[in-house]
Amino acid sequence: MKDLLEYIITNLVSKPEAVRIEQEEKGSEVNLILTVDSSDMGLIIGKGGGTIRAIRKLLTVHAIAENVRVNLQLAEPAQ
Repeated sequence: MKDLLEYIITNLVSKPEAVRIEQEEKGSEVNLILTVDSSDMGLIIGKGGGTIRAIRKLLTVHAIAENVRVNLQLAEPAQ
């Protein structure tokens, strides 16, 4: 799950070296916490939240195939 998210995000952002993904697994639930550079936040969220919604949908489809639930959170970058 983390690999799929990392592939998608690093191809979207202008600073892929700043991408950080934390994965926590609790039973059949996977929590992903995504941190990107502050200049790339707008790219990840997209107009009206469209991009992040599409990323979540892709992760959900992948999670259904693996019979787990996925939760993606976008964290504020540390200053």
